[in-house]
Amino acid sequence: MVYDEQKIPLIIHLLKEKQYRSVLIFCSSKLSVKNLTRDLKRKGIVAAEIHSDLEQAAREDILVGFKSGRIPVLVATDILSRGIDIDNIDLVINFDVPRDSEDYVHRIGRTARAAADGTAFTLVTLKEQHKFHFIEKLIGKDISKMAVPEHLGKQPAYSPARKNDSAKPSSKRNFKPKGKRHQ
Repeated sequence: MVYDEQKIPLIIHLLKEKQYRSVLIFCSSKLSVKNLTRDLKRKGIVAAEIHSDLEQAAREDILVGFKSGRIPVLVATDILSRGIDIDNIDLVINFDVPRDSEDYVHRIGRTARAAADGTAFTLVTLKEQHKFHFIEKLIGKDISKMAVPEHLGKQPAYSPARKNDSAKPSSKRNFKPKGKRHQ
């Protein structure tokens, strides 16, 4: 469990904590892909982005660079979660919990191709914990939860049974009955 503002610092921590040859980070939107890639590059991490705004030739060039190891970190939308042939991915990070639970299976499946070992992390926010709980039900097991490194601050508790997961004020307005407004 993480707060939104902890996501990028946590990814940077994970990427600098251990040397990975091949990292695939999935985001649920093109804007998240672009922002995350920009922030990783600012921190000196060699990364590229792939999404539907890119021409097919550009996407193919990026994939060639990723497969060859020239690009060690690839940030992508779900355009890459199904039907692509990339082996030997050390780490998959889900920046967002996928909208579709089956996409989760396809995303993390990128680490287990050709009998390879790999690690997968999913950054779950308060708003996403119900979707994540549904994924746990779909695969039939609880997924282990990690503590956020101390230097990133406190983290929210995983509590998918709690309905009010964003602590936003109610949008319902309390109106006084007519004739009793100015008393």
